[in-house]
Amino acid sequence: MELIALPAFADNYIWMLHDGTDAVVVDPGEAAPVLSALDERQLALSGILVTHHHGDHVGGVDELRSRLKGTVYGPKRERIPEPFVAVADGDVVDLLGLHFEVIEVPGHTAGHVAYFHAGREGAPILFCGDTLFSGGCGRLFEGTAEQMHASLARLASLPGDTRVCCAHEYTLSNLKFARAVEPGNAALARYKADCEATRAAGRPTLPSTIAVERAINPFLRCDQPEVTASARTQGARSAEGTEVFATLRRWKNEFR
Repeated sequence: MELIALPAFADNYIWMLHDGTDAVVVDPGEAAPVLSALDERQLALSGILVTHHHGDHVGGVDELRSRLKGTVYGPKRERIPEPFVAVADGDVVDLLGLHFEVIEVPGHTAGHVAYFHAGREGAPILFCGDTLFSGGCGRLFEGTAEQMHASLARLASLPGDTRVCCAHEYTLSNLKFARAVEPGNAALARYKADCEATRAAGRPTLPSTIAVERAINPFLRCDQPEVTASARTQGARSAEGTEVFATLRRWKNEFR
């Protein structure tokens, strides 16, 4: 099974998973990169997974239907291009002989979902859309800080070797902010240097892993003393997790 990040737009990734014959894609905001990859590898498109309704995640769905041999799956509580099979928390989607558990992760949008495969041979895989980024998290367009904090906690509880397949190459920007929040984090400093070298070589920084994100992502580290202290300097009224998270998210929105 091969996992590929297909670049789209300015900084999106459309994730493709294939077994050499059949492929699944996640959040195809545009069709052209998917069609090119299918043709290049002579693959059949057997399924599409959608995490949320934003155009840069669903814009290519209808154009891909002529090549689709299976089903489009998307969150039950969001408007996804019809027809699609609506999924909710705890549902399981079977594709390529793999079982993907649906995890509801509201915050970025009201009905955002993620798809988690626990793995048999090889590491687990998480397709998390715009909820968790490497070194960061999505903006709160429709959900609340409390929801997003809880959603990130659910994802952070997954096995450490889980591959984090998020939908944007935001890593270096996120790590610049993370260093401002937690300048004493040595693991973060090393990871930032590694990611800078990776991007200089023209490669994606993704996927990350849950273990890496627990170690370097300030939005998963709201209970750490340096993170809470930084949040306090930005107006956090307490060291309570949701309050720290909300303060960090507001700070990140304005950070340059």
